[in-house]
Amino acid sequence: MYDAYLLPVLYAFLAFPLAAAVFTFPFLVYQYRQYGYINIVRAITLYALLLYLMNAYFLVILPFPASRHNLPLVNGNLQLVPFQFVSDFLKETSVSLHDPSTYMHIFKERAFLQVVFNVLLTVPFGMFLRYYFHRGWLSALILSFLLSLSFEWIQLTGILGIYDNAYRIFDVDDLICNTFGGMIGFLMAAWISERLPDAQQMDRQLDRSRRRVTYTRRGLAFMMDMMVWSVLFSLLTAMRVPLAFWVSSGLYFMLLPYMTNGVTLGKWIVRIHLVLTDQPKCRITFSALLIRYGLLYWGFFGLNLLLNAPFANGSPSSVEAVIYLLILFVMNAGFFIHLVTRFFHKGSLLFYEKISHTSHRITWPVLEDEMEASSYSESGLPEDHPAPSAVTGISDPPPDDIPPRS
Repeated sequence: MYDAYLLPVLYAFLAFPLAAAVFTFPFLVYQYRQYGYINIVRAITLYALLLYLMNAYFLVILPFPASRHNLPLVNGNLQLVPFQFVSDFLKETSVSLHDPSTYMHIFKERAFLQVVFNVLLTVPFGMFLRYYFHRGWLSALILSFLLSLSFEWIQLTGILGIYDNAYRIFDVDDLICNTFGGMIGFLMAAWISERLPDAQQMDRQLDRSRRRVTYTRRGLAFMMDMMVWSVLFSLLTAMRVPLAFWVSSGLYFMLLPYMTNGVTLGKWIVRIHLVLTDQPKCRITFSALLIRYGLLYWGFFGLNLLLNAPFANGSPSSVEAVIYLLILFVMNAGFFIHLVTRFFHKGSLLFYEKISHTSHRITWPVLEDEMEASSYSESGLPEDHPAPSAVTGISDPPPDDIPPRS
């Protein structure tokens, strides 16, 4: 019987890396937008929650029937009698109260194990609700019941209609045991919460505006900006606008940040903006943006476009093809090496940032509770370290990341 529980858990662990990869992008975007940084405690907790939910649902739906056109269950697909498991246990058990030697047999009996595993299934869920989501007992009770109801509904509908018939019974006892397990986890979390770090408390003790803008955060903004720019580029191309690449990149990456003081859609979502490195409190100039993104988009990406054009428009001669490919290889390999080396050097700038004297800062309003949390030394910083602006949340960057205080 234990194999029926171990195999779904094994499959859940095998599928977890793929699910985690899909989960990472929205997770990072939401964390940067909602909290302004990636809290390691929050990250570990949420990935653990993802792994737990995968295990729980895999245990519910696996193993699958051999065919989508499965036959109805012989004894029906509903069990609506509460505490039927007590009657089942008394009918099947070989345990005798008068014979202590039979007591250990209980750990091999189906009715007992089914109840125990149904209770244990939702214990972690109740712990997550109290420790991380800070839910009260009534909310935990309702959410545990709803989680169990989703299990039973998936079983009753043959995984929402994928299979012709239910291949497991909708059992009211499962609802009772799962909900009970969630409340046990809720009670256990009271002890655990006192011994584990609190992500919200760490948030209150952190000045986000002084943290370094990581390349991960910039990469997320870049990917989202490229998606928006691609739409603009496609529209201009469809309208037969001359030099659509150059016009669209100039409009989105130069004119738009100038009008919004260093913000594009991608940067706004992850809460960063561009500033003049030497004058971070001054409005960014169009000339700085022209140099910065002219070097990147019109220079690097534009040159890539021009060198690839002969291959798209026709077949260049062998000598020309070798020259074009050699230039492309040297240019892109050099940029890749430059990007990788900068990535592993905290606080370092890319070549176009150094030339344009521009850099990224975190956009984060200074809230009253954060000001109080950091008031242990007036500004929460050494006297020789300038405090951030209460209006814009912009300040000179420290030489490295400031870790959250716990």
